[in-house]
Amino acid sequence: MSLFPRHAERLAVTAARGRARALLPALGRDFASNDYLGLSASAVLADAVQAAIARGVPVGSGGSRLLRGNDPEFAALEAEAADFFGTESSLFMGGGFQANQAIFSALPMADDLVLYDARIHASVHEGMRLGPAQSLEFRHNDAQHAEDQIRDWRVNGGRGRIWIALETLCSMDGDFAPLADFIALARAYDAVLVLDEAHATGLYGPMGRGLADVPGDIASIVVHTCGKALGAGGALICAGRIVTETLINRARPFIYATAPSPLVAAAVRAALLLLQTRPALIRHAKDLRLHAHRAASSVGLKLGRSQILPLIIGQDHAALRAAHDLREAGFDLRAIRPPTVAKGSARLRISITGGLQVTDIDALFAAIAGMKTGYPT
Repeated sequence: MSLFPRHAERLAVTAARGRARALLPALGRDFASNDYLGLSASAVLADAVQAAIARGVPVGSGGSRLLRGNDPEFAALEAEAADFFGTESSLFMGGGFQANQAIFSALPMADDLVLYDARIHASVHEGMRLGPAQSLEFRHNDAQHAEDQIRDWRVNGGRGRIWIALETLCSMDGDFAPLADFIALARAYDAVLVLDEAHATGLYGPMGRGLADVPGDIASIVVHTCGKALGAGGALICAGRIVTETLINRARPFIYATAPSPLVAAAVRAALLLLQTRPALIRHAKDLRLHAHRAASSVGLKLGRSQILPLIIGQDHAALRAAHDLREAGFDLRAIRPPTVAKGSARLRISITGGLQVTDIDALFAAIAGMKTGYPT
C-alpha cells in the first residue's frame, strides 16, 4: 500500500493518458539529444578537463560563487565568452533553466511588462512566476501580435519598461524567430530583448556565435547554454555589466546555488576555442541537417529548416508507440507530449546530432517511411 496514495493515483492517471515520463538509457543512434556538434564525448573537451585537473582545478566548487566557490576558471571563461560573443560582460551559471529563472525573477521590476512567446522555455515561466512584473503572451513568432499586446497594455495604464522574451530557434518546433521584426519592435518601444540561443549557439552565425545579432542601440540580454552544441554544461548570460552585476546581487538562483564544477567551465572554454579554430565542425553539422531535410522530403515529409525536425504524430499513445518502435530498430528517439507541447501535437523530436553519419539519417527516414502510422506532410 502506497504511503502517498494521492500521488500514486495521479501517476496512474498520467500513465493512462500516455503522458508518464520515465528515465530511459541512451541506446542506438542519437536522434534525441542536443549534442549538435558531437562534442559531449570529444577528446578535446576531455583533454581540457584533464589539463585543468593537472594544474590544480578542483572537481567541486565547494560553495556558491559569493562564498569560496568563485574559482578563477569561471572568471577566465566569462572574459573569453564576453569577447567571443561581443558583449560587455558575461555570467556563468549552472544551466539554462537556472539562467532564465534568474533573469526573469531578478531584472524586470514591479511596474514592468514581460512579453513572452507562446512557446518559450518553461524556465522563463518559472522566472516570471517568481518575479514582480506583469506578463503577457504573444502568438509564436508573431511580432504584430506582440505589438498589439504592448499597445493594449499602454492603453490600460502600463507605464514601466517592456521585456520581450523569445527563443531564436524554437526548441520543439525547430523554426527561427523573425529577429528583424522583434528588433524593430524593441527599438520602437525602448524594450529589452531577452533572447534564448539554447539551440542556435555553436551552429549559426559567424563561428557559431548564434543568431542574436542585435544592434548596439537595443538593450539586450542573450543566454547561451553550454550543454547542447558546446557539449559541456552550464549557461552564459551575455549582457552589459549592469545586468550581470544586478544578477550577482539580486538573483536567488545565482546567489544561493552552489557553483558548478570549475572543470565544466574548463570544458566550455575548450568548446568556445574549437568554434574559433575548427570551422569544419560547424560545416559538418550544416551538411548533416541539409541532408536530413532532403531525406525527409524523399519520403514525403516536410519537417522544417533547422537541426530540429518535429514529426507531429498527434495522439500521446501513438507517439509513444512510434518512439518505442524506432528505438527497437536502433534509433534513439523520444516522444514529446503535452504539457511540453500543445494538446494534440505529440511528436517525435528528431534531432540531428554531430555524431551521426548520412547513412544513419537515411536509415532513420527509411524506417519512418516503412511504419504503418500515417504522418502529416
